[in-house]
Amino acid sequence: MENKEKNIEQAQESCYQQWMSLQSQRVPELKQALAQRRTNEGTADAAADDNKLRELTQTIIGDFKNYAGKRADLSHRCSSNYYAPSWNTPLENALIWMGGCRPSSFFRLVYALCGSQTEIRVTQFLRNIDATIIQNLMTEFKNQYRFGGSGGASLSDLTAEQLAKINVLHVKIIDEEEKMTKKVSSLQEDAADIPISTVAYAEEHVGEPNAMVDQALDKQEEAMATLLAEADNLRVDTLTKIIEILTPVQAGDFLMAGKKLHLSMHQWGALRDRRRRECIIDAGNDAGGEEEK
Repeated sequence: MENKEKNIEQAQESCYQQWMSLQSQRVPELKQALAQRRTNEGTADAAADDNKLRELTQTIIGDFKNYAGKRADLSHRCSSNYYAPSWNTPLENALIWMGGCRPSSFFRLVYALCGSQTEIRVTQFLRNIDATIIQNLMTEFKNQYRFGGSGGASLSDLTAEQLAKINVLHVKIIDEEEKMTKKVSSLQEDAADIPISTVAYAEEHVGEPNAMVDQALDKQEEAMATLLAEADNLRVDTLTKIIEILTPVQAGDFLMAGKKLHLSMHQWGALRDRRRRECIIDAGNDAGGEEEK
């Protein structure tokens, strides 16, 4: 009979794998909803499509909240696993902040999509210019591809009001990040404080079990679990507030881009990991080594 019992790390990894699977599932759902909305642009069905996108958006935010709640429950038994997860690739762990992505990276994604989509639309417009109407260039561009038009058809259609709200929120979130970073820095410094450092110095044999050290490290793990929950809450809160600023189509685009980025980084990290393992160096050379041909 199969043994279904899991240790804490296995339970945490299983939770992560379920989350990644759900992310993969949501991508085609978003694609379909966005495609349908754009097909019905300007028709009576557009409003109904917007409502469907809003419902899907709220479902996705609910997914994130549920995942954060599960992480909080599991982290109280062992929080340090989340700060350098074994189920992540080295690339992902090099970019990690408080057990996940920086909430401020959500804004960078908005700005990147806004800029790239605008560039694509301008390029498409310029390719279709007739020399005989060059004098009407600016007028046609504003009429066909104006910012804020088409009901917020993409992130390149962000209005001045939306951009202002996003900028204000961005500044606020960066401030919250800095406060949390200071807290985790203080916890990291505690490892070199009493009693851990003094016990390590006094012990005859390095790494012997010690009740005082266990108690201090347990306290630190609890504090790290609290910080992880705070960071997850900030991530969820930031995502929710950004979605509130965007139109349904913009929110769908943003969420799909975020999910595809997350999934892609994991795959790219795994690919780079395989390449690294296949790279053989001559151990007899200098520290840098030379790749063997």
